[in-house]
Amino acid sequence: MEMEKIVMDLANGVVIFANRQEMMPDLPWNAHVRFQGVYLKHLVTGADTEGMLSCHLVRIDPDAVLEDHVHENQWELHEVIAGEGMFTLDAKEIRYLPGCVGLIPKGTKHKVAAGGNGLFLLAKFFPALI
Repeated sequence: MEMEKIVMDLANGVVIFANRQEMMPDLPWNAHVRFQGVYLKHLVTGADTEGMLSCHLVRIDPDAVLEDHVHENQWELHEVIAGEGMFTLDAKEIRYLPGCVGLIPKGTKHKVAAGGNGLFLLAKFFPALI
């Protein structure tokens, strides 16, 4: 399937900075500190951007949930790249499919629930989450 290839290309790609490159396979998957079945690969951090933004590849295992939460100080941008699920933004449910982009204003409650095949998305934070 084409979406699986996109995820594999991204997971095996490279992050290019002005002064270095980071091979994505060398970057670890980090278990989310609060939500079971949710993992983040930190592609770009605040240390790389003077705190302006961060970018994370997020893997949500099949039927796992990134429960309701709020980022008081960051805007967040989701780009769904593979899988499917439900996105809840300020009590409104929206189906998350590849090609969907979700914009979450700072201070807004949101949740992402993966479907039976799991979900991959890029999550970008302004200013940086970490």
